Amino acid sequence: MTTLRLGDTAPDFEQDSSIGKIKFHEYLGDKWGVLFSHPADFTPVCTTELGYTAKLADEFAKRNVKVLALSVDSAKSHNDWIVDINDTQSTTVNYPILADSDRKVSTLYDMIHPNASVTATVRSVFVIDPAKKVRLTITYPASTGRNFNEILRVIDSLQLTDNYSVATPVNWEFGEDVIISPAIKDEATLKEKFPKGYKEVRPYLRTTPQPNL
Repeated sequence: MTTLRLGDTAPDFEQDSSIGKIKFHEYLGDKWGVLFSHPADFTPVCTTELGYTAKLADEFAKRNVKVLALSVDSAKSHNDWIVDINDTQSTTVNYPILADSDRKVSTLYDMIHPNASVTATVRSVFVIDPAKKVRLTITYPASTGRNFNEILRVIDSLQLTDNYSVATPVNWEFGEDVIISPAIKDEATLKEKFPKGYKEVRPYLRTTPQPNL
């Protein structure tokens, strides 16, 4: 089994889901993707995560992101569970949940960690860009719910830094200053790329207002 690393092409697959068969790359199209796994249906932490993700539908849409969840239970079980999620979390689940009962996708994406559980998937998150490259992986233990605000924050950073010669500093939030790439040395280039100006804390640490605002 190969562990997926940043920059790898996200494996394509066809799998059943709560809305029928899904071909992964075709489902994503030219959008970003978030694929995240759950240990099992009708589990408490997962119920809160899936509900909160549904409430973020507008935030994901703003960022051109499609969401896809996964659990190793059946599509019928997923659809029964969705009724509970909608009721208990006061939302409407508006994205598919993969029915990975044969563990095809779990195996492709190394979502089952035998030392944690030989059957249940860990809480894996994969952020995938429109070129189908893996841009972020996070793995949580089954007992810890994920922070989906952090996932949005990382997507904001990836989309920003893909288009500008910047990086985002510790705890950065959308709208805050960013760091200019140390590779840019020329003063004329700096003025051209960062017309809002910049602050030099050290020659290798220069900050500038977020350039796409």
